[in-house]
This record gives sequence, structure tokens and C-alpha cells, in this order.
Amino acid sequence: MRSWMCSIGGSLTCMALLAGCAKESSSGAATGKGSGQGQPVPVLVAPVVQQDVPVELRTFGYVEANLTVTVRAQITGVLMAIYFKEGQNVRKGDPLFSIDPRPFEVAIQQAEANVARDKATHENAIKEAQRQKELLAKGITSQGEYDAAQTASDSLLATIRSGEAAIERAKIDLGYCSIRSPIDGRVGAWLIDAGNLVSANGSTLVTINQVRPIQVSFYLVQDDLHEVQKELARHDLEVLALIRGHEDRPEKGRLTFIDNTVDRTTGKFLLKATFPNAEERLWPGLLVDVVLVLRMQKDAIVIPSRVIQTGQKGIYVFVVKPDQTVEDRLVTVERTTDGDSVISKGLAAGETVVKDGQLRLVPGAKVVVRTGLDAGPPAAKAPKSPGPNVAAEAEPASVGKEAAKP
Repeated sequence: MRSWMCSIGGSLTCMALLAGCAKESSSGAATGKGSGQGQPVPVLVAPVVQQDVPVELRTFGYVEANLTVTVRAQITGVLMAIYFKEGQNVRKGDPLFSIDPRPFEVAIQQAEANVARDKATHENAIKEAQRQKELLAKGITSQGEYDAAQTASDSLLATIRSGEAAIERAKIDLGYCSIRSPIDGRVGAWLIDAGNLVSANGSTLVTINQVRPIQVSFYLVQDDLHEVQKELARHDLEVLALIRGHEDRPEKGRLTFIDNTVDRTTGKFLLKATFPNAEERLWPGLLVDVVLVLRMQKDAIVIPSRVIQTGQKGIYVFVVKPDQTVEDRLVTVERTTDGDSVISKGLAAGETVVKDGQLRLVPGAKVVVRTGLDAGPPAAKAPKSPGPNVAAEAEPASVGKEAAKP
């Protein structure tokens, strides 16, 4: 019985010793003690650089045609022909439609005939007025008869002028029989087929959108209004339009409009930018991301945003020191742009910060710098990786095996 109890006691003693060793090892790793004696933590690093960085405002906007023209007939007649293909580009002055011109040609001929008749009648009236004037001078006719002859002559002259105006009006109507594009642009679908009767200022025949140049409308909050106005007074402001899925090829334009009021319900104001759109990548109605470049910030301290950590003391980064150990350093982030962060306090150009592997680091820990290619393969082997660090998780499997040997 005693030997059996001794055996149990010995086993419990061994288990307690093993648990104590494991606890001490875990405590040492958590507090960073002995980190200089353990294996260095593999990390990926990035340099702290000093460079010019654009100060930007980011939002989204909608593409709008620079000009939109709704084409309608200005006379009533039969639509005879359509001279364009739906969706094609047209130039200013290109023919679009034609309306049957024959009724208007006849109207011109009739107006010209009326004017010729009135001119012949007017010549006789002039002669009669002159004859009455001579008779009045001889006392043969009365003043009333002379006045009546002169009035008839003047009335016919007015009739002639009215007829000449009718001729010009008929010629204008004849010109309306040929409908031409008033702008450079792209036509949509025609809405009335040839052979139909169209009426003056009736249904829309086609809509033309000018897409070169083209506009993008977007909104900013009222807090940005003063800064935008200040920078626009100094220089033209560049605007980038990023087509979603093709952000690597932004379209470049210029800010051309700021609305004269702020929307009281939203606290935002409208802006418009004009783009050359030479390749016609921007299309009316398209939703795009908009970047308004206010100015360039000279010699800014820049690091990748992924290196930044947040702790109880605030925002910090791990800085690699010359002896290949790390320190956690508090930093002040001024702003972020395109995956980078501008640091106003805490770092200097030329320093090195950890961008992958922070989860296993403590202040004073030894590190070994790995390249992206070196860090890639272990990520596939590391089970249940807790974060984006690839290189830092390359070692846990071997460490776990060593811990299991006792």
C-alpha cells in the first residue's frame, strides 16, 4: 500500500514540476524576459521615408455629360430619313434627320408670287399718286383724291414687305427640314422611326450627350469649404476620377465649379470637375471615386499604414534599432492616404519600422529581417494564423514541438 501511495506521490511531484516549468516559460515569453536569449522573431520591415505627399480630399461622384441636347422638330411634317447610327459620335453640323421639304418649297413659291403681284400693283399705285399730285397742282382734282391715291400706294408697299418676310419665313421653315447636330457629342437611340408625322416642338427625336469633355459632380462637407476656396484662389485644383476596378488608371481633370450654397439638410456643397476624357472612359451616369488634390506637402514623414498599432498608451509602432532589437514608440498620425500614413511626431527619416510580425513582439525583443519571399511559404504551413503577419508565424510549430518533449 505504501509503495503504491509513494508511486502516486512521485507522479504528482513530477507533474507539478513540469507545470511549473511550463508556467515559467510562458511567463517569460509574455513579459519579454530572456528575449535576447531566445530565437529572433522573423519580421518584415519598411523604411521611414521623407517625401512630398499630396493633401487630398476623397469622396465619390457621378459622371455627367458636359452638354445635353434634346433634339425636336421645329416644323410639322413627315420624317423622311435618318442619317446616323444609334450610339455613334457626331460632329456639330452633321445631318441627323430630314423632313419632307415639298410643302415648304411650295410655300416659298407662293410667297414669291404674291410679292411679284403686289409689286406690279404698287407700280401702278405710284403712277396714280403722281398723276393725282399733278392734277391737284392744276386745281383739277381735290386733296382727298390725292390722299387716297397716296395711301393706296403706301399700303401696297407695306404688303410687299410683308410678302418678303413671308418668303424669308418659308425659307427658314425649309431649312428646318434638315435637322443637324448642334454640338459635338454622342447620339442615343432615335425615338421616332422614319415615315412618321412629327409636329413642331413635339416628341423628342434623339438626345445628344457631349462626352468630350465631360463633367463629374461630387459633394464635400461644409468643413472643407474654406480650405477648398483658399487653395482654388491660389491655383487650379487637380481632380482625379477613379473608375472602380481600374483604380490604377485615374482620369485627370480640373475643378471648374463650386456651388453658391450649402445644403442645409445635409451640410454639404456641390462641386464639378471637367475632364478631357480623350479615351471616353468616363460615361454619363457612372459612379466614380473622386480625389481632390489641394496641395503638395513637402518633406513629409511617411510609413505604411499597416505598421501602426494601437495600445493602452495610444498609437505606436515597433522601431528596429541598430542592434536588431525593437522598441515600441508612440507616434502622431497626421493623416492617411493611399495605404500610407503621414507622421507628424515620433519618427525620423531613415529609421526602420516593423510592418509584419508585430503580434509576437515585445519591447527589447530580438528580430531577424525576412523578405516577402522568405515569409510567404511558412504562412501556408502555419495553422490558425491570428493576423496578417506571415514571417512571424513561421516558427510556432517548432517551438511547440520543443515544448512538448518534456
